Amino acid sequence: MRDLLALLFLAAAGLAGTPLAAQERWAEYTDVWGTRVSYPQDLFSVNKGAEGGGQVFVTRDGRARLHIYAMENPKALPPRQFMRSYFPGPRSTLTYDRVARNFFAVSTRREGMIVYLRCNFSSAGGAALHCVDIRYPTNEKRAWDGIVTRISRSLRPLPAE
Repeated sequence: MRDLLALLFLAAAGLAGTPLAAQERWAEYTDVWGTRVSYPQDLFSVNKGAEGGGQVFVTRDGRARLHIYAMENPKALPPRQFMRSYFPGPRSTLTYDRVARNFFAVSTRREGMIVYLRCNFSSAGGAALHCVDIRYPTNEKRAWDGIVTRISRSLRPLPAE
């Protein structure tokens, strides 16, 4: 029944038969920094390899991209201070802007694409950021909302051992 409802939604959105219809199989990505995130492996089925401290996956047709990565937070700045230091431009250009005590998430539109970035701050003294950068066509926003939300909410640092 759930599959039928999903297919009906995709058909109504004009996306039935596209890679978004094949989003049921999710995988978990982990890395040496301790980043852990779930992503739809049937949708982001092409592994483009290592880039910028992480891995890049794209859709079969190349229209959407998922970059999962980690990076140092050398000054161990909390999210609000990190945003002020590394993103000093006007935040009014953002379509989504949320800063919490342990993460930030921002989104903007650029060249027909939505660019969504979320970084979680490591609970181990703020030494690392665990991030996802998701880019997808603006005209498919509604179809991508649930996918982006699920990926974003699954982003976690691995528990310290």
